[in-house]
Amino acid sequence: MKRVLLKLSGEALAGDKKTGFDESTCIRVAEQVKKLTESGIQTAIVTGGGNFWRGRTSETIDRVKADQIGMLATVMNCIYVSDIFRYVGMKTEVFTPFVCGAFTTLFGKDKAVEALEAGKVIFFAGGTGHPYFSTDTGAVLRAIEIEADTMLLAKAVDGIYDSDPKVNPEAKKYDEISIQEIIDKKLMAVDLTASIMCLENKMPMLVFGLNGENSIVKSITGIFTGTKVTV
Repeated sequence: MKRVLLKLSGEALAGDKKTGFDESTCIRVAEQVKKLTESGIQTAIVTGGGNFWRGRTSETIDRVKADQIGMLATVMNCIYVSDIFRYVGMKTEVFTPFVCGAFTTLFGKDKAVEALEAGKVIFFAGGTGHPYFSTDTGAVLRAIEIEADTMLLAKAVDGIYDSDPKVNPEAKKYDEISIQEIIDKKLMAVDLTASIMCLENKMPMLVFGLNGENSIVKSITGIFTGTKVTV
């Protein structure tokens, strides 16, 4: 693989704390991504915002405003995680689809690809910039735009199941499943809009648990224990 997009769930970044940042977890992520970049793989990253806020967190405020709060949560995540990456010795740049003063760079495909080819790890914060779209959908969109070879989805759960393993201890994990099956079975590990975009643009995914030992590196090297999503 030449280029990948890694989607990190906000909850996974929080570790056992469940909210905010777990610095040791973020450092482990950075050290693994550094190995990818040292092997010549260009890496872009999208983070979720669930360690701070989800659009469905409040039922008392307008959905658009709730989603905007979620977008800003991902901006905070990307700024924090990108600086952890710098701490372990990588160059980074954070892109957003809206202006954030001097904090981030306004997204454009050409600028993002130039940054990747210059050896930077780039972060896509702020989702699509519009409400009603999840960070999964934003991640797929950016992966397609930068022509990534695959998407790596690092979640708090170690793959895709036929039901929620947190609720159903008998839930069955898939070693491999097609995008079409995910859509047909309405499996919510990846939202419907993101799944359809992957199907239409033939974007494969590898879904795995972030907390597994060297899980990001293993997803690339072939020692993979998550769920392979085919197109």
